[in-house]
Amino acid sequence: MASILIVDDEPSVSTLYSRVLTCEGHQVSIADNCTEAGRILKSEEIDLVVLDIQIKQESGLDMLQSIINSHPGLPIILCSAHSYYKSDYSSWLADAYIVKNSDLSEFKTDIKRLLNRNKPTH
Repeated sequence: MASILIVDDEPSVSTLYSRVLTCEGHQVSIADNCTEAGRILKSEEIDLVVLDIQIKQESGLDMLQSIINSHPGLPIILCSAHSYYKSDYSSWLADAYIVKNSDLSEFKTDIKRLLNRNKPTH
């Protein structure tokens, strides 16, 4: 079981992601703004972050940079309703980029891939 932080200001999206991840056995925390996400990252052991690019009036890309600086190696999946952010070089710092849609197969695949990447091998 992994601990996953979802940072998204759309309750329908964060609820959907949370339900899917909880059903797969993960513990999920939700933040609807960058300040709350920062507080959670300081107080909880998080294994992966799912980060929206536009969070109310805040920039998820700025938050991405902040997470990378404060939690090096923490896997981050960027989510956006728009694919054009893929061309923004700052989005390349994320481990994955997903365009929001009703098909969650890519989302689930990236979650598994990134969590397995950080598992120690014996």
